[in-house]
Amino acid sequence: MDQTRMNRRGFLRHGGNLVAAGTLAAALPSLVAAQGAVTVGFIYVGPRQDYGWNQSHWDAAQKIAAMDGVSVVEQENVPETAEVEKVIQSMIELDGAKVIFGTSFGYWDSLKKMAVEYPDVLFTHIGAIWKEGDPENVVGYRGYTEEAHYLCGMAAARMSKTGKLGFIGSKPLYFIYNNANGFILGAKAVNPDITCNVVITGDWNNPVREAETTNALIDQGCDVIIANVDSPKVSVETCEQRGVYSCGYHSDLGALAPNGFLTGAEWNWAAGAEFMQAFLAGEPYPNLKRGGFAEDMIALSPFGAAVPQDVRDEVMAAKQGFIDGSLILYKGPLKDNQGNVILEEGESIANSDTPFKLGVDFFVEGAIG
Repeated sequence: MDQTRMNRRGFLRHGGNLVAAGTLAAALPSLVAAQGAVTVGFIYVGPRQDYGWNQSHWDAAQKIAAMDGVSVVEQENVPETAEVEKVIQSMIELDGAKVIFGTSFGYWDSLKKMAVEYPDVLFTHIGAIWKEGDPENVVGYRGYTEEAHYLCGMAAARMSKTGKLGFIGSKPLYFIYNNANGFILGAKAVNPDITCNVVITGDWNNPVREAETTNALIDQGCDVIIANVDSPKVSVETCEQRGVYSCGYHSDLGALAPNGFLTGAEWNWAAGAEFMQAFLAGEPYPNLKRGGFAEDMIALSPFGAAVPQDVRDEVMAAKQGFIDGSLILYKGPLKDNQGNVILEEGESIANSDTPFKLGVDFFVEGAIG
């Protein structure tokens, strides 16, 4: 038998990686009893408790494991190579998995390949790039985290004393631009004069550079910082050590900064249970879905102790605006940080999936750098 599969199985049995149903049992509806026990596999590209991208999926795994009749198997540190195909095969053939959550963008081609080999298994992917012609037993989904960043920006602007914020991005990609713009637009909604120093590190995960960048932003007077990297842990901890505020990304990082954490932009990957239940029940499901607060595909981290009640109330009112559609992220008049007109007075872009949002390659006015 394949040694890789044997090692993975032994690791799952003896390493404590099986997630048992627990106190979150009421968080999601039960599977139809007639379906019997269902095994679900989660595959992570890094350590599952990284206070970042992987942990956001581990949070979802815990919620799904708490559903009646569901058990979860997991594998950490699986590279974006053919290795993931071996792990998938093992989870299906050894563990009997009927649903696979591939939680890294680079797993896409392997998920499609394995979906053809195992048509009775559902494969979910976080890129939301499914298109006609791709396997029908594959789902792509993703949340509009720019909405949560907008709320973080509001809190940041209310708490800033210098009027200078900091945003650390990993790569110059559309969702990083959207998140930065959401953060800045939310901040400017409560303080039109505020600015935000933006730095793109060029790396998904570079703790040394992230620490250096965070310190440099603080030295420049930024007193609230948010980091869009694989794990914002280093940045949040650095802010706490330097006595400035921070906002989180991916998952709840409040425990890392009891004094300075404000709130954070989180994913709700547990929304994948919707597709899982439909697939197992033989009911229709979308192969492609994106959404924000209205679709319950993102979340806002609990507020830190430093955030006063009036700020919390203001932020939560804005969240309701995203839910009922009264708050629009991109609306005119809007300029980029080079002075170019993006939207005229009266123009706006729907918060839903649009070519505009998927093609954003600019920072809005107020961004520096």
